[in-house]
Amino acid sequence: MSQPPSLTAHGDPAAPDVAVETESPPEGGRREIVGRSPNQLAWLRLKRDRTARLSALTLVVAALVALCAPLLGWLTGMDPTDKFVDRLNDFGMPIGYAGGVSSEHWLGLEPGSGRDIMLQLVYGLRTSLFIAFASALLASVIGVTVGVVAGWARGWLESVINWLVDLTLAFPFLIFALAVIPILQDRFYTEREAPPPAFRVALIIATFGLFSWTYTARLVRGQVISLREREFVEAARAAGAGTGHILFRQLLPNIWAPILVTVSLNVPQFIAIEAALAFVNIGVTEPTPDLGRMIYNSIGYVASDPWYTLFPGLTIFLLVLALNLFGDALRDSLDPRSTR
Repeated sequence: MSQPPSLTAHGDPAAPDVAVETESPPEGGRREIVGRSPNQLAWLRLKRDRTARLSALTLVVAALVALCAPLLGWLTGMDPTDKFVDRLNDFGMPIGYAGGVSSEHWLGLEPGSGRDIMLQLVYGLRTSLFIAFASALLASVIGVTVGVVAGWARGWLESVINWLVDLTLAFPFLIFALAVIPILQDRFYTEREAPPPAFRVALIIATFGLFSWTYTARLVRGQVISLREREFVEAARAAGAGTGHILFRQLLPNIWAPILVTVSLNVPQFIAIEAALAFVNIGVTEPTPDLGRMIYNSIGYVASDPWYTLFPGLTIFLLVLALNLFGDALRDSLDPRSTR
């Protein structure tokens, strides 16, 4: 059976394996020829990209900090909800330099409440990353499933799926999220009973995932259509392979590159949207720490305590920038025609 070709991030067939010679010949005096697969070449291009290395380092540090948030709280003996009101003046402002920066509170205290900004920032980073990656995973699973079925099926089923994709694309996502999330919260919980934080997080993830899968579905559908008549698919059919084997063992492994790039570019988008929802007090609410809500709470203190606005804003900026740069570098590394 012929081997299926791998695809680049743009959906084109990848370059053939490149043969390289080993530096030291074996005992027989002949040089051994070692082949490198397109995946190995993509990995080499990614490792050589300085932008990819720097952005990946930033993301790894952010992920480690988010994962170690409980450990940081244990080491400092503080909780993100602890309030140090005794260190605020009569106007609710932190006592001390740069918003109350001290050996105990490295980034100062939150005006009005007296909560530790560093712990709020670390736990807020954890919330944002979890929502973004979970939403991207859900959107990818739905998009890949719908795209594979739409690309493989023909007739009325393909038409219905395409109509569903077009209908979903017609919804303005951000406006829809602003309207749907409060309605669903009121549907399950009354005004007297505040929804638990886990419900709000699950609702945001479900909203993001259920209305952000269309681009992935269209991308996967186009790749499946371009591959379903290739020789390796015909060979699998002739060998008696079933539809499930062809879809999951022959087609999906050859379209992972564009799917991976889509996921890497969806994550920063979800981080920014989640922060925007929290900024308008619709997303994650108290007492769950969140970067967007920190910016919302800091609006009234921009002039008197600019550090409180700077820290969450700078964190979101660096996180989204690193994710976008890494996504671009990943896309270029998977494209053999790229000059980077």
